[in-house]
Parts: sequence; structure tokens; C-alpha cells
Amino acid sequence: MTAPSIANTITNTKQRVVIIDTGCANVSSVRFAIERLGYQVQISKDPQVVLTADKLFLPGVGTASEAMHNLEQRDLVSLVKQVTKPLLGICLGMQLLGKESQEHGQNGNDIIPCLALCDASVEKIQAEGLPLPHMGWNSITPEDNHPLFKDIPAGSYFYFVHSYAMPVFDNTAQQGGKTIASAQYGQSFTAAVQSGNYYGVQFHPERSSKAGAQLIKNFLEL
Repeated sequence: MTAPSIANTITNTKQRVVIIDTGCANVSSVRFAIERLGYQVQISKDPQVVLTADKLFLPGVGTASEAMHNLEQRDLVSLVKQVTKPLLGICLGMQLLGKESQEHGQNGNDIIPCLALCDASVEKIQAEGLPLPHMGWNSITPEDNHPLFKDIPAGSYFYFVHSYAMPVFDNTAQQGGKTIASAQYGQSFTAAVQSGNYYGVQFHPERSSKAGAQLIKNFLEL
């Protein structure tokens, strides 16, 4: 092993990386993607662990209604809102950062209140005749020079599985966050978002080959 590699390994082990245990995601693939980069990672919902982490991941699968119910049952709603270090929501985890969601599952037509950490609502994709869910590889258009997309070539493809999305938005004047990458599937939608220390990606970086690994690395190095 070369000296630079040893230095990276030492640096990586000093950083506390936590995947928040929401109970609504299979976190194994996210954990393995982080560990492949040389980082140790802990899965936890313990407030002491979560609030002392250097970097956090908020994964999610299923519907917003089920996920928010799980967060409430685990006393995670207020805890996530107390996080001051960088947090990355993945897929449904990103959608939960929004104000509300139309993804109600089996609960009728109710709008589901979410974490309201960014000033955007999650709506069903207007796919213009394309099949839903939007499933597979799609290119994204990132904001110029954003550190989350460092060393990721223009036109890179990421893996998506979703039927709901945030619209493209920019509420930085109201401290509500903004779209930092967009994608197209019948309509333009937010592929990545930032609101202060909260980040989100609609795609699955842990399933997105080299570009996804680079994005996770960039997040861990923010």
C-alpha cells in the first residue's frame, strides 16, 4: 500500500459516519458503498450517536406515509431536525426532506406532512406517457462547480426508481434550499437538492457505479 493510501485510510477512520436507522430501508447496499471507500459506518437511531456524527445518511424505500409513520414511531422527526452536520437523504430519504408529499400509499388522498427541511413539495411525476415508476439509468444536469458533483463528468448517468419527485426550485432567498441537479423524465424534476447542511439525491448513488461512488466520496469529503 502506498503512503497516500495509508493516509486516506487513517483520515477516513477518524470521521464518524452514521446511517440513520429509519426502519424503512434496506441499508446494506448504502453501508457497503461507504465501506468500500474506506470509511467505518454505524447504523443507529440513538440520539447521542446521531448528533455526534460527522456525516449522516437518511435512506428510505416505500411510501412517504409509511416512512413518516416510522420516523414518528422511532422519535426521529425532531432528531433529524436537530442535525447540524451534513446529511444526505437518498431516494425517499430525499423526498422526506420536503414540506409535504402526495405519496400517501393506502391512506386515501391525504397530503403527507414531511420534515419541511427544504421548501418544496413532492408530487407525482407527469411522465407524459412514459411508464411509472421511473426506473433505470438517467443522466442529470448538476449545478456548475457544486462540490457534491466534483470529478463527475457532465452527462453522467445515475440509477433511479421513483414515481414522485420534487419540482425544480430555488428558494435560497427564503432559506428554503434549491435544486442542485435536475433530470428529465416527461418533465424536469429535482435530481439533487441542498438546504443548508441537508442534501438529497433522488437517485441511488449506491447503485450507480463509478459516478455514484464518486458522489458518496464527495459527500463524505464535504
